[in-house]
Amino acid sequence: MFTPHRKTLTIGALLGAALLAAPVAAHATAPAGPAATSAAVKAAAAATGLDDPAKKDIAMQIVSSAENSSLDWKAQYKYIEDIGDGRGYTAGIIGFCSGTGDMLDLVEYYTQVKPGNVLAKYLPALRKVDGTDSHTGLDPNFTKDWAKAAQDADFKKAQDHERDRVYFNPAVQQGKTDGVGTLGQFTYYDAIVMHGDGTDSTSFRNIRKRALTKAKPPAQGGNETTWLNAFLDARVWAMKQEEAHSDTSRVDTAQRVFLKKGNLNLNTPLDWKVYGDSFHIG
Repeated sequence: MFTPHRKTLTIGALLGAALLAAPVAAHATAPAGPAATSAAVKAAAAATGLDDPAKKDIAMQIVSSAENSSLDWKAQYKYIEDIGDGRGYTAGIIGFCSGTGDMLDLVEYYTQVKPGNVLAKYLPALRKVDGTDSHTGLDPNFTKDWAKAAQDADFKKAQDHERDRVYFNPAVQQGKTDGVGTLGQFTYYDAIVMHGDGTDSTSFRNIRKRALTKAKPPAQGGNETTWLNAFLDARVWAMKQEEAHSDTSRVDTAQRVFLKKGNLNLNTPLDWKVYGDSFHIG
């Protein structure tokens, strides 16, 4: 369910200082002004980051509810199928795709860590099918070997590594730069998982640019809720550009629900729906 060219990942440059200054008591020695406000906003975002282990686990559960109709994200290391979206095989905890480059990157990294692994022999085929929906050189045993590899702790660690390197860490970093809290960082993460961060109009960076025409993030003096609504509006637009993503319930009946409740820290309990299925984290 993902857009090609996701491996061309480059998060934008740091944003400018905030436009509004916070009041400072007369006896305070810290510098006042926009720079101080920007620092305070970023510090607040950092304090409530999605990279907190408990919050990260919640993020993985919510993404899994959309990608696998299950909160048990750790059961998805072995998942693999062609879902007919033109991206070849989709697999693993974050939907690595044989047609979009990130599955190739994963198997290359796994082979660096563990030479001679059961998937290493498929590297030539993965390089050839990159950018296509072809299974040439992968069938008939690739899916079986993927499931076999998923029993290996090193392969699970490799999936975690590539998830963090390509998707999770850049999303959280950009969220903290923008001064958004845990929910905002999650909206970024879910967007980058689905759309990647290439140069096409529906990529994460261009979703964010589209939102910037309507609102400003907290680090630029904007209201966090207003900014996140603008970002989600831009995300919905991007999803509707492609039939495979046209069901926007993962925004409408999940992320937007948390935002309307003012749950900017993504605190539990959480209740949401994706594709008509109801989920709960207590």
